[in-house]
Amino acid sequence: MGDIQNLSSFDPFADSQEERRDQTKVHVRVQQRSGRKCITTVQGLADDLDLKRILKAFKKNFSCNGAIVSDTEGGEIVQMSGDQRTNIHEFLVDQQICVASQVVLHGF
Repeated sequence: MGDIQNLSSFDPFADSQEERRDQTKVHVRVQQRSGRKCITTVQGLADDLDLKRILKAFKKNFSCNGAIVSDTEGGEIVQMSGDQRTNIHEFLVDQQICVASQVVLHGF
């Protein structure tokens, strides 16, 4: 009796949460402000991550200022002053928050 499988609870075509998490992309963009000033935005981080702790680590490691902005379309977006694209990419991969193939760098 112990070897009977309940096939009604197993759906082979359903996407598992890990597969969806692997497919999501983290977009790192740089936007020009005025003159030489620019801001870097990080969009698409997983919902279960503590963005306040990540932002605090960004600010401490990169010596820059930052904030978390709520967007209706994009969800929570992390903004930082300066061009921090390469620093963010290295940090996310080193701390195993994302895989290198998930991070997409945008900008000029």
